[in-house]
Amino acid sequence: MLGEYRIAGRRASEIAASVEQGVGSGDLAPGQLLPPMRELATALGVNPNTVAAAYRTLRERGVIETAGRRGSRVRPKPATTARGSLRVEAPPGVRDAGKGNPDAALLPPLAEAFAVSARRGDERPDLYGQAPVDAGFARLARAALDADGVPDGPLAVTSGSLDAIERVFAAHLRPGDAVAVEDPGWGGLLDLVPALGLKPVPVEIDDEGPLAHSVERALRAGARAVVVTDRAQNPTGAAVSAERATELRALLARHPRTLLIEDDHGHAIVDLPLHPLAGGTDHWAMVRSVAKAYGPDLRVATLTGDPVTVDRVLGRQRLGPGWVSRLLQRAVAHLWETGAVDVAAVARSYGERRDALVRALAERGVEAHGRSGMNVWVPVADETGAVAQLLQSGWAVAPGARFRMASRPGVRLTVSDMSVRDVEAVADAVAAAAGPVPALSYG
Repeated sequence: MLGEYRIAGRRASEIAASVEQGVGSGDLAPGQLLPPMRELATALGVNPNTVAAAYRTLRERGVIETAGRRGSRVRPKPATTARGSLRVEAPPGVRDAGKGNPDAALLPPLAEAFAVSARRGDERPDLYGQAPVDAGFARLARAALDADGVPDGPLAVTSGSLDAIERVFAAHLRPGDAVAVEDPGWGGLLDLVPALGLKPVPVEIDDEGPLAHSVERALRAGARAVVVTDRAQNPTGAAVSAERATELRALLARHPRTLLIEDDHGHAIVDLPLHPLAGGTDHWAMVRSVAKAYGPDLRVATLTGDPVTVDRVLGRQRLGPGWVSRLLQRAVAHLWETGAVDVAAVARSYGERRDALVRALAERGVEAHGRSGMNVWVPVADETGAVAQLLQSGWAVAPGARFRMASRPGVRLTVSDMSVRDVEAVADAVAAAAGPVPALSYG
């Protein structure tokens, strides 16, 4: 069963260390089945409870996983190749519609906001021991959340959405726990989940968000957490509708111990209303990053949630970075206070280009999705072939493999660097590359 490797030890800590040594050296490969506890106890001449304690320690450390009567195995290694590396670099003369960046022309100037923040910092320097969340930032962030019907809760500030989600995972989950994630979904999240030793469980989506029956299937299969993108879902542009939100809230109320994480990816770039799901589970979190509306280099995200979750996030944050720069927080608060981003105008700009592309593709018989945000998702018959053909036609797009688990092939196009005049040419190229695809749900 273990080849040449022999597990050794008399105490639980020694047995666990022996297994970890074998995993670290490569003598115990990912997925390798370990001996049953009684069998190993007999071989080592120890009590089965000692082996059980060793295996429990290894599970808690994320070294092994146990599947009932199927036994214990060495956990698969987390993906070492980030999905973000699955990109097509645009050579000279090729337009890049694959990077997923916002339109730089729609981002606000930052100089004044940072100057104002810096002057306030000069007047009253930020030092150790101060509150991690700037009072002005908290006031404006909470008012915006209240306006969108997000339940009341304490606030934290993190370095972007993925940082927030990782901290919430760490506050409640252990290696081996299952997490329901949208499929297709955000590549960064799909990388993060296995990197933390968690198990991603794909959930089907359509233009109105996660399908309730697919979420329920994941929860019944043991998922302890579910992550939902409320608006401008990446890569499909899905946005949770009022009807879908009602379905999902009722479902989550039947599973109150589920950890709910909502990512409002479309905050300040879409004009569709937010339909939050929070309120029916014991633990929940809502994340809002400023990256898409104000600039990716502003590593600031608002996190709210139930008191236990936010307290755990803040407590762990104190032991690491301590806080997100209050200089950044004040700069973002100034941008909010002065209306630096015209949300309606930004939403209209992305919407005109996105809707025109979806409409042009439909006229050519090509299925495409893009209800909100800056991305359009196009299912294709042959993903590799479509990417290559589009490159030859002068357009670099994002391969769907960056965003998929079990869903069918596709490509993502970001409209940020397109004009309405580009749409017809893009649609012609995509129609030629997409091939015949049956009209099904994303999953």
